[in-house]
Amino acid sequence: MSSSEWQKSSYSASNNECIEVRPGTEAVELRESDAPGAILRAAPAAFAGLIRAVKAGELDHYV
Repeated sequence: MSSSEWQKSSYSASNNECIEVRPGTEAVELRESDAPGAILRAAPAAFAGLIRAVKAGELDHYV
């Protein structure tokens, strides 16, 4: 679906326990770095909403 490189946060540890993201042509793709075969795809608007909610602390009660 996508030919771009996977990106991970600069805050990620070097032990490959992080979420990686890449933009696709129709969706944003996410995967766990230690399970690269399982890819979650989300519409760009839904992904942007998730990022806004995380930044606003709206999901902190799930931790």
